[in-house]
Order: sequence, then structure tokens, then C-alpha cells
Amino acid sequence: MLKPETNAPTMSSVPESKYCSNLFSYERFRTREVRVGSIAIGGNHPIRVQSMTTTDTMGTEKTVAQSVRMIEAGCELVRITAPSKKEAANLADIKSRLNEMGYDVPLVADIHFTPNAAELAARIVEKVRVNPGNYADKKKFESLEYSDDSYQIEINRIRERFAPLVTICKEEGTAMRIGTNHGSLSDRIMSRYGDTPLGMVESAMEFLRICREMDYHDIVLSMKASNPQVMVQAYRLLVNHMMKEDMNYPLHLGVTEAGDGEDGRIKSAVGIGLLLEDGLGDTVRVSLTEEPEAEIPVAQKLVNRYANRQGNPIEEVPVAIDPFSYTRRKTRVILDFGERNVPRVIHDLSHRERITPASLFPCGYNYSVQVDKWNIADNACDYVYAGSNPLEFEIPGTLSVLHDLETWQLEKSRDRRFPVMTFGEWIQHHGSID
Repeated sequence: MLKPETNAPTMSSVPESKYCSNLFSYERFRTREVRVGSIAIGGNHPIRVQSMTTTDTMGTEKTVAQSVRMIEAGCELVRITAPSKKEAANLADIKSRLNEMGYDVPLVADIHFTPNAAELAARIVEKVRVNPGNYADKKKFESLEYSDDSYQIEINRIRERFAPLVTICKEEGTAMRIGTNHGSLSDRIMSRYGDTPLGMVESAMEFLRICREMDYHDIVLSMKASNPQVMVQAYRLLVNHMMKEDMNYPLHLGVTEAGDGEDGRIKSAVGIGLLLEDGLGDTVRVSLTEEPEAEIPVAQKLVNRYANRQGNPIEEVPVAIDPFSYTRRKTRVILDFGERNVPRVIHDLSHRERITPASLFPCGYNYSVQVDKWNIADNACDYVYAGSNPLEFEIPGTLSVLHDLETWQLEKSRDRRFPVMTFGEWIQHHGSID
């Protein structure tokens, strides 16, 4: 679906595909500073780590105890759900208890569906998070038709619901996160833009433009999805739209419902890590289905590598890519690599002094001596890189081996064994790169 042109803001001269400071060298995207209680987000400040409680907000003691565990693990902002005015009011008690214990970490009220709870919480805690998909709209899974005029009437209706919260935040010095969730886009947005990263971006931009009209700027933005690919595309598109409208608000990064254990950590690292490498992100939450304090070390490991990260002076050149949608690069086939083949997994065993059948166990291959058979796990790799090590045993039928050139030349059997060459070695043996 195309973005409607009517009532669109005047765009500055930003390339259609630009979304970060430099495509070829690490450079953090410079955002404006937003104060959240005792800390600041964005600007030159470190990338902040945060998490969210899982207790019943009305259970003050349990919420305080869990918050303390999170803070002592390194959590810099504690988010607490406030689904109604009752929970929002109890945030005052939770905040007081934490302060009495010597903790002044900023609290964030998480709001869905209830503007009155948000308005109350904004007078108590340092930051409120609102979801533009359900703050002023209801989800009925209806397909709606809008003209430009009728759509503008809907924007005016949202402004009436949202403006009181903005006014309170300005008066109280409370920060706000406008946090879009891919899974809770409103019927209005879905009908206008579809279930797309563009729909996620426009959902937030509608609220953000109201804030700018009211001269309120203590804002952090997020574009969360359980699918890391959708999440990455949405954040990139959001920055592109902000650039076009001369905005640079800080970004909160996260993959929703990432899961637990290794899977949850990998899923979070893929989405969050890719954006951090783009230079995007000012605060991070790793969302695991574990105790919230378990999220903190994972988030810290992701952000710590950027504490003193320096880029290389590489000049940008034009590139023909669309960073907001997925298109696989065209390649030619070599063995089972390239073109339509799935990406192949290579396990590096070159550091071992000697490679034995037992060495393949971490690679997903387990040799049973009793039945003289290889058992192959679901996570088995496609290739192992043996380097200069010979393999003096019969390899599993689904496995191939990569050797350094000199070692490969000495191999008696070359069945499913292939050489790895430097560019110089290839030219020496073939005379050209064709």
C-alpha cells in the first residue's frame, strides 16, 4: 500500500534509502538527549539497559523485590505495567519503597488502552510508555475505508485523546516512549498501510507529530516485533522518516517475545545487534521468558562492545539496495552454495590439534561404535573447516570438509573434501578469477 500524499509534511532532501550515519563504517546516529529522572538517554550518553517486571503491580512487596534484583543486576530503567488507574496509583508506593531502600533508578509505566491511567502515572514516575496501536483506537479486526478527509478526522480524534497526556508530561518533566508493536497495529493503520513496517512507522509518527505541534520533545521511540526482520526494517524506516522530517529522537531497541534459553538470546542478538551495528539504538531491552534480571547480562553483552567503538574513515558510495525490505543478493552456484540454496553452516575445527570422530559431536554428528553408524542431529552443520588437519576416518554421508590447499592436495580421498584458497593461490593455480 502506498503512503498517501495528502497532508504529508514537507520532506527535506534525504535519500530514499538513507537510515544511518554511514553504511560502511560504524558511526552512532546522533540523537537528542532525553532526561529520564536521574539518567539521560541519547546524545553522547551510553546505551542504556532496561527490563520489565513480571509481578502483579498491586503486589507491592513482590514488585519492589523483583525491581531490586533487576537493579542490582545492572538494570538502568525499570518498567512496570499499569493497565488501570489502580495500578498506576500504586506506582507511587512502589517508588517510595525503592527510594527508602536507596534506589533512585527511573520507573517507567507501561500503558495499554487506558489514557486515564497514563495521565495519572505521568505525575508519579519518570517515564510513561504508550502504544499508539491501542491508546486511542480499538482492535476489532475490521477493514475500514477512509478518504483523506475522513482520515484527518481520525487524526484529530487521536489528538483529543492524546494531548492531555502530552500536557501533563510537559508540566511534570516526564519522558515518554511511543512504542509501536507489530502485533497490535490498529484497524485504522492496517486499513491504510497494511500489516507492514510502514504501518508501524506511521502509527508512531502520527503521535510524534502531535508532540512536536505541542512543543514536547522528551520522547523515545520503539518499533518492536517478534520477527527480527520486520523489527529491523521498521526501525530503519523510522529513522529514514525522522531524517526527512528533521527529527532525531532516541531509539529503544527490542525484539518482543524472543523466548528463552539459547533461542531467545540468538533472536535478540540478531535483531538488536544488527541495528546497533548500524549505529542505531540508545537503550535496549532483551525480552526473555525468564526472570527479568536474567535479561540484563544479555543486554549488557550486546551493548558493551559499543562503549568505545570507533569507526574507520571509509567514504560512502552509492549502493543499489533497499534496506527496508528483504531481497536476496543474486549469486552463482558453487557446489551447494549460492543462488536458491539455503545458507550453509560451517563449523570451524581448525584450532584442534587432532580431529577425531568425537570432535564432530558439537557439530551435530554422533558416532555410535556399537552399530557403526553416525547419528545426525537437527542442528548438524553442512561443512567443517579442518584447516591444516587431516581427517583420518570416514566422514558422515551428509557432511563435507574444507581443507587448506596444501593439506587438501595431500588427501588420499577427496570425496566431499574441498580446498580453501587465498586469492593469490587461486590466481597461481587458475590464472584468472573466471
